[in-house]
Amino acid sequence: MSLPEFLQQQVAAQTRYLRVPGEFILENGERLSDVEIAYRTWGDEANAKDRAILICHALTGSADVEAWWPNIIGAGRTFDPAHDYIVCANILGGCYGTTGPVSYKPGTSTRYRADFPRVSVRDMVELERILLDALGIEFIELVTGPSLGGMQALEWAVMYPERVGSVVPIGVGGRHSAWCIGISEAQRAAIAADPNWNDGYYDDDAPPADGLAAARMMAICTYRSWQSFDDRFGRERRDAGQYQVQSYLRHQGEKINRRFDANAYVTLTHAMHTHDLARGRGDYRDVLRSIEHPALVVSVSSDALYPPEEQRLLAEHLANAQYEILDCPHGHDGFLIETETLGDMINKFRNSSRDAARLRAIS
Repeated sequence: MSLPEFLQQQVAAQTRYLRVPGEFILENGERLSDVEIAYRTWGDEANAKDRAILICHALTGSADVEAWWPNIIGAGRTFDPAHDYIVCANILGGCYGTTGPVSYKPGTSTRYRADFPRVSVRDMVELERILLDALGIEFIELVTGPSLGGMQALEWAVMYPERVGSVVPIGVGGRHSAWCIGISEAQRAAIAADPNWNDGYYDDDAPPADGLAAARMMAICTYRSWQSFDDRFGRERRDAGQYQVQSYLRHQGEKINRRFDANAYVTLTHAMHTHDLARGRGDYRDVLRSIEHPALVVSVSSDALYPPEEQRLLAEHLANAQYEILDCPHGHDGFLIETETLGDMINKFRNSSRDAARLRAIS
């Protein structure tokens, strides 16, 4: 299926683009040419030297942080454009402007689709590094993100430790679990089982992507919690006889078809499997102990996808970490809902990190 017009409409008007010269070499050795990065910035570039903030988005997010993480950016909020210079890029393999499966192969009128190479979380970070170089940002005060975004934040601390002041990974561990890999495999199987899925794409005249819708419905069930569904839906029915929760999930499936691409979904879920801070680096706990940056590790209390024990283990073995639990009944997606409380946690952490930095400078 060619890139629907609605995907283009999803890209914020303020989005800018960077064309990467030459070839971009992936971790697996494959090469991409004419790579383009879609990104957004907030604030005065004059603040970039001392108060640059990098926000990394989750699976189906984009560079438009205000659209998926409400009340985090703004006057008097967690990241204030009056004082901070904030950057967010659409990740490699996505479908909101950065090169991915919906992009055209260089010099052709054919999209990559299923031919797009496998990428890793480390590839995403490397492309973000190229963007920051182009923006003249040598040092990032803080890198943060939820879920897949938190994976990137942690990799930043390992790949470019000298360029990062502190990290705030939210709702993610130091490596992808068998539980998460299994859930993603089931979602990709749903996409592949769609009779309209033709070797990695939907034909132009195909009906809505039922496989992608089913995958998203599975995902939503893991993003929320038993209590959240029970409180919101119970056993209530709609007039048509469906239970309210059935109607809600079908609506979420319809929405993903209007705003995302199935091949990008497959690409990014595979990329999440690569997340393991110790991969190729040695013992897991030794690698965690080598990360000396101030870190705020945040769990969502009711998260069934990335349960709090994962983040607790991460925080215990990082050299300089604080651990907070966002008390929320809504599951993994709690970081998108309880943004005011989460913002207060990050602000408190930023202030304590700055105080500690001042004391180190004095001594």
